[in-house]
Amino acid sequence: MADREASPIPLEVRARLAELELELSEGDITQKGYEKKRSKLIRAYVPHAGGMEGSMSHRPHLGPPAAARFHRRRTSGTRDERYRSDVHTEAVQAVLARHVERKVAVPMPSKRRSLVVQTSMDAYTPPDSSSGSEEEAGPGDDMSGMEHWMSRPAQLGPAHLGSTSSSSSSTQSGGSGNAGRLADSLAHTHITHSHPENHSAPPDVTGYSSDSPHSHTERHHMANMGTIARNTQKYGNAERMETGDGVPVSSRVSAKIQQLVNTLKQPRRPPLREFFVDDFDELLEVQQPDPNQPRPEGAEMMPVRGEALGVVTNWPPSLEAALQRWGTISPKAPCLTSLDTAGKPLYVLTYGKLWSRSIKLAYNILHKLGSKQEPMVRPGDRVALVFPNNDPVAFMVAFYSCLLAEVVPVPIEVPLTRKDAGSQQIGFLLGSCGVTVALTSDACHKGLPKSATGEIPQFKGWPKLLWFVTESKHLSKPPRDWFPHIKDANNDTAYIEYKTCKDGSVLGVTVMRIALLTHCQALTQSCCYTEAETIVNVLDFKKDVGLWHGILTSVMNMMHVISVPYSLMKVNPLSWIQKVCQYKAKVACVKSRDMHWALVAHKDQKDINLSSLRMLLVADGSNPWSISSCDAFLNVFQSKGLRAEVICPCASSPEALTVAIRRPVEDSSQPPGRGVLSMQGLSHGVVRVDTEERLSVLTVQDVGTVMPGALVCVVKPEGVPLLCRTDEIGELCVCSVATGTSYYGLTGMTKNTFEVYPVSSSGGLISEYAFVRTGLLGFIGPGGLVFISGKMDGLIMVSGRRHNADDIVATALAVEPMKFVYRGRIAVFSVTVLRDERIVVVAEQRPDSTEEDSFQWMSRVLQAIDSIHGVGVFCLALVPANTLPKTPLGGIHLSETKQLYLEGGLHPCNVLMCPHTCVTNLPKPRQKQPEIGPASVMVGNLVSGKRIAQASGRDLGQTDDNDQFLFLSEVLQWRAQTTPDHILYTLLSSRGAVSSSLTCLQLHKRAERVAALLLERGGLQEGDHVALVYPPGIDLIAAFYGCLYAGCVPITVRPPHPQNISTTLPTVKMIVEVSRSACVMTTAVICKLLRSKEAMATVDIRNWPPVLDTDDLPKKKPPALYKPTNPDGLAYLDFSVSTTGMLAGVQMSHNAVGAFCRSVKLQCELYPSREVAICLDPYCGLGFVLWCLCSVYSGHQSILIPPVELESNPALWLLAVSQLRVRDTFCSYSVMELCTKGLGLQTEALKARGLDLSRVRACVVVAEERPRMSLTHSFSKLFKDLGLHPRSVSTAFGCRVNLAICLQVAHNYDKSVITCLPCLCCDWVQGTSGPDPTTVYVDMRALRHDRVRLVERGSPHSLPLMESGKILPGVRIIIANPETKGPLGDSHLGEIWVHSAHNGSGYYIGYGDEMLQSDHFNSRLSFGDTQTIWARTGYLGFLRRTELTDASGERHDALYVVGALEEAMELRGMRYHPIDIETSVIRTHKSIMECAVFPWTNLLVVVVELEGSEQEALDLVPMVTKAVLEEHYLIVGVVVVTDIGVIPINSRGEKQRMHLRDGFLQDQLDPIYVAYNM
Repeated sequence: MADREASPIPLEVRARLAELELELSEGDITQKGYEKKRSKLIRAYVPHAGGMEGSMSHRPHLGPPAAARFHRRRTSGTRDERYRSDVHTEAVQAVLARHVERKVAVPMPSKRRSLVVQTSMDAYTPPDSSSGSEEEAGPGDDMSGMEHWMSRPAQLGPAHLGSTSSSSSSTQSGGSGNAGRLADSLAHTHITHSHPENHSAPPDVTGYSSDSPHSHTERHHMANMGTIARNTQKYGNAERMETGDGVPVSSRVSAKIQQLVNTLKQPRRPPLREFFVDDFDELLEVQQPDPNQPRPEGAEMMPVRGEALGVVTNWPPSLEAALQRWGTISPKAPCLTSLDTAGKPLYVLTYGKLWSRSIKLAYNILHKLGSKQEPMVRPGDRVALVFPNNDPVAFMVAFYSCLLAEVVPVPIEVPLTRKDAGSQQIGFLLGSCGVTVALTSDACHKGLPKSATGEIPQFKGWPKLLWFVTESKHLSKPPRDWFPHIKDANNDTAYIEYKTCKDGSVLGVTVMRIALLTHCQALTQSCCYTEAETIVNVLDFKKDVGLWHGILTSVMNMMHVISVPYSLMKVNPLSWIQKVCQYKAKVACVKSRDMHWALVAHKDQKDINLSSLRMLLVADGSNPWSISSCDAFLNVFQSKGLRAEVICPCASSPEALTVAIRRPVEDSSQPPGRGVLSMQGLSHGVVRVDTEERLSVLTVQDVGTVMPGALVCVVKPEGVPLLCRTDEIGELCVCSVATGTSYYGLTGMTKNTFEVYPVSSSGGLISEYAFVRTGLLGFIGPGGLVFISGKMDGLIMVSGRRHNADDIVATALAVEPMKFVYRGRIAVFSVTVLRDERIVVVAEQRPDSTEEDSFQWMSRVLQAIDSIHGVGVFCLALVPANTLPKTPLGGIHLSETKQLYLEGGLHPCNVLMCPHTCVTNLPKPRQKQPEIGPASVMVGNLVSGKRIAQASGRDLGQTDDNDQFLFLSEVLQWRAQTTPDHILYTLLSSRGAVSSSLTCLQLHKRAERVAALLLERGGLQEGDHVALVYPPGIDLIAAFYGCLYAGCVPITVRPPHPQNISTTLPTVKMIVEVSRSACVMTTAVICKLLRSKEAMATVDIRNWPPVLDTDDLPKKKPPALYKPTNPDGLAYLDFSVSTTGMLAGVQMSHNAVGAFCRSVKLQCELYPSREVAICLDPYCGLGFVLWCLCSVYSGHQSILIPPVELESNPALWLLAVSQLRVRDTFCSYSVMELCTKGLGLQTEALKARGLDLSRVRACVVVAEERPRMSLTHSFSKLFKDLGLHPRSVSTAFGCRVNLAICLQVAHNYDKSVITCLPCLCCDWVQGTSGPDPTTVYVDMRALRHDRVRLVERGSPHSLPLMESGKILPGVRIIIANPETKGPLGDSHLGEIWVHSAHNGSGYYIGYGDEMLQSDHFNSRLSFGDTQTIWARTGYLGFLRRTELTDASGERHDALYVVGALEEAMELRGMRYHPIDIETSVIRTHKSIMECAVFPWTNLLVVVVELEGSEQEALDLVPMVTKAVLEEHYLIVGVVVVTDIGVIPINSRGEKQRMHLRDGFLQDQLDPIYVAYNM
């Protein structure tokens, strides 16, 4: 700002600016108002502050002290003091102020409006920019409005993240930030995902690129192209798409992705530390500690001993003896006063009443449960105490009656429902303790959930209990001679206190009677308790400090306890202070929460006087964040008589009971101990007093000195209990009589916690007595003062550094404003992802907060935690108010929350994932090695004993009559003469009936009439192209042969869908134009459709070539049939759209057609007597060949089943196969999936209808992809009961350059010589029809490095792959390196190259680049056999020689297809296949129906289809991110959750990922939710 300032801004103006910033961030002022006031303030000091750019970009730095000062002034009395400190708040605000200068714009998630309850989305949805205004904007036009709208949804608010006006795309467009202009300048660049050498490619039907003067005519027609998809209406016609180099253009989605890329380009704070290296041999974990990390430097600590426990002569020998003494000596003395919800005394229990009622209940427990011979409860048995928090009297009576009866009380919470959070674990504790009786009060018993019969149902996980009501009216009087036996305190168990662990499990800590008494004595001595003192207790009296002071020690000293229930505190937070004043109480037991509530509610209370208090016991004083509550409370109430020395924090744990307590002293001159510690030092377990006034500090207060009679030391938290150094953080251990003794029934855990023997650095024990681990982390300071920095349960270890959950909560709460989440409803826990702990923060969102505000808060929290703690947050989720599982006292049940998160059941309303920041232990990116010379590869393979990966099918012989003909038209004429009445084709209707059939002669005659039509009406010449636009059926076949008879070249085209003309008709038009068809042949119905108004609105029908209707054929035949002369001449064009959306026409010569049909005939053993059922689309590839060509060549009967008919009758195909007793059938994956899903529950009904598949010898799935093992296995398993043999299901593989490379039908293995060595990585079982297609398991990690390593089934990272079928006769295959074009060994993954007589001749029209033509169809190896001409399939795969031998005695070579080269994603230097990532994603959550992935600007985008409620959408984001990280070591950049049917799938059942990508980038998917992972 220096270059712009006219004069420095005065301090008072800076202060006013800071206050303005605060008002804006808290929502007290609008953005517009803020800018207006701000510009007014700085107008005199900054000359160019008029524009929006200037006003936002050159904001003065907001100093943290000023900010904090105004925070304190504005919000006093309304903040949560539990997790607050001024220093910490200043630190967080300073960090966020620093982020302002960095101007990082983070993309905001997109959410469907139905998902937003109260949203302000309307406020920041960009205006529709599809009108002419954007096109008309010239270079000089002011587009700041557009810039503003583009960046609004993504910015994080002016006060923290970046200027409003800086566009997300400015880094790409030289600072203009104009996405529209950027689109114009780059709209013509076209991106293709293909081989590196392929500078050009066939047209991409998903391209949507604008026409340019340089583009070919064909390009012009691609702008409005759709592709065949399930829900193609999702992607309308678009003006612009994307540009080369991955620069996004004018769409909200693209702008957001660019923002995401920009944020990821920011220099990361932590350097990427490589924890383990991923190579294909094994995963190595290499820990690299930071050499600069602080290390402990102090001397070894000495154990600290507390003062001696004084022996007072009148101390009772046991607690029961104390009760007996006061009950008989001072029966009228008040023992306990319970309050109602109005704060009035409900019942005063005197010591006499407590004594008499306890005796009565003790007698009934021992003698009135069960029979005299078989009492239910004997001394030493465990009994549950189930009392609500507002009934301390009944609890106290029950507890002491158990002590008198010598049974062991187990106090637990009241179960609210049968599925209460955590209640199940309590049930497990009761079961392990052998509890059969539960004592409860009358009111509580009535409130428990009841069954229809009025009985209390058995709670989930609980043992069967007898509920016993303890009110006197329900009890029998004990006989006069019965009296409880009162012993001295001994080693019997006194009571069991439950403890909830970090993982949600509940343990029972046993406390012996001697420990109970000694603990009471130690507390009496520490707290200077005297007889008849009054104590106000706000704590839970069933456990911890509340039990020890309010129920046990109070009775030992005949004190009067005023018990303030939680329900009263909620109504009147000041009630405990009022009771202190009313009863002139000397002691109060509270938590920092209660002090905070009192602060909030203390206004206008004049008659408060706290001078009677000599001790204010802070039960959670060990929490470092309680210091702010203590300080604030003292500041406010010092004027009301509260003295500083009265506040006494203590440290305690269920295992060690009270560890330390600050003594109430009369002398106020000695201040309490404090330490301002560096958080970085704490994260490394080192105590470093912060001397540099850094921002990331933690202020801790002492919790006093060690308890009387105890010995305390600090040991390392993990491993051997070594003594820590004096400046090292460790776990406190206590050696004392007054501790717990065991976890009930868990000897192993008991040994680790209650029987610890600390050792010094020399290896010697420091004491012969065992110590108890407290679970508290801290250190012993000067003067023996104990300092606690956190708890073991709240410890999160990330990358070797320790972070405390409470500290992270405090940082989140220090981010102002707090109008978005509830303060007390924040959960922080860690989950294991990729071998390290990751931090997850979950908070409840206020219902009135807007999406934008919540997102701003979340972004700021992430920045604050990252800067203050030096650790990234993996996931920050906001859930609707009141939805997190609660503990009985109303807090968050942490382990249940974590469980919901892991199961995907949190249902958040906002999620922000930051895997890029916190996942720093990804494997090293793969470095491409320099190319190795051909000779080196050959020698290397020879030395390692690896053969070159090549294989071939058997030879094509010349045996049959029809093999004398070179052309298919001649074969048909010959069949029409020799077997005129033999049926070649039968077409079935949707009901399974024969709708039409064709004999050899009928087909010949009909083809002649079609030829006459072409020559007469069409006036076509030899070699002209004809587009055949027919539905699947007989007409298509007749039209095809009619074209051959007329000397024309047919092109089969899928007709437009009548319900979806707008998106399917452009595809038809494009193929017609790209193929340069001279005319279109079709039926009358489609003719009418092509001339409809809707069709005219979609495409310009004036440009159509002539359309001929073949429903009305001429009666006469042509003068002469065309006789082709050149076998290498063009027979037909095979047009298809690849999975990447590329449209290409492959030229098929007459020679190739003949060789193809001959090869299929030999492989499938096709003869005139055979019948084959075909359920495939007849428009391209092997489907077209089987539908139209093979029957004419081989003479077998083809039963044609149009796949479209299965939509109305899914059983059509299988019923036809069964009824017609077909042995061989062909289908696609989409047909198989339709049958699997549609008939899954109908197998019994189909069996009843007589469906029998036992005759099926081969069911072949035709596809251009890796075999889908899960689908074929599901299909086989489902129809196994209907007779389908699992080994009959196999696959075929073909591609553009060769329509069929592998096909497994006839199992031509010589069964007399089949040998199969036992091999764990190869599944094969010999059966009736020969072997299965073999299955191997490969290491997925090795596959990413283009290596093939076989592993055992079920091993980690194993990927099952099924053989793609047997190589066809006349086909040779070699595996080549796609970059160097050299042959590869059989342990390498490479591109499949094929040499065959039925290879395609090339693409029709070279699209301006002959190199692509020669590269795909006429490639040669760079070394080895350099003479053979190969066609490149564009698919990656490998060959394995199996132990199976075929009829000729040769070992069988199996081909395994892994995936398409153009779909494979290069990420982090490794090659990933979409299907593998998609498989992982689909497994993560039951609601994911389908999934597709694609890369975009080096980001991985995952699209999932949600089956279920939209509320589940956001659950998928963390689960998907975690699954991909763990299984593939990839960070997902964007997660898109959509409705079912959005992912486009072609007719072959293959996903159109690139089409999906373009629909997403053009904002056409209407997603439910889009998450941009930072």
